[in-house]
Amino acid sequence: MTELTLSIANTIIAAAFEKGAEAKIKPLTIAVLDAGGHLKAFQKQDGASLLRYEIAAGKAYGALAVGMGSLWLDQTARERPHFVEGLNAVSGGRIVPVPGGVLVRDQAGKLLAAVGVTGDTSDNDELVAVAGIEAAGLRHQVE
Repeated sequence: MTELTLSIANTIIAAAFEKGAEAKIKPLTIAVLDAGGHLKAFQKQDGASLLRYEIAAGKAYGALAVGMGSLWLDQTARERPHFVEGLNAVSGGRIVPVPGGVLVRDQAGKLLAAVGVTGDTSDNDELVAVAGIEAAGLRHQVE
């Protein structure tokens, strides 16, 4: 059984930033929330714009709230907007239903955390989140 430590959270962020640099992605903001939705680690690259913390944390929080990656939330928002509106209402507006929120699981499948990334396209945000999670030796869930 793995536990989400600060070291693991920082490894995820560092590897995601490395993947972003390799792919020449715009400045990123990354939040890692533990399985209970509490902030474990956060970093914002130089040049990242305003409100990026709220967006990154909202992507991760939304994934945790429904037990699915925010790619699923994005698809659901298109198909059932009333459902996502209701989720956002009961969460106090904390959910950002856009790809880039990825669940983190240990090798046995236990939920450890969620990573939220923002700064580039949603696909690129998700790409770097997955790279960070894999670099930490963990499994990811985008849907």
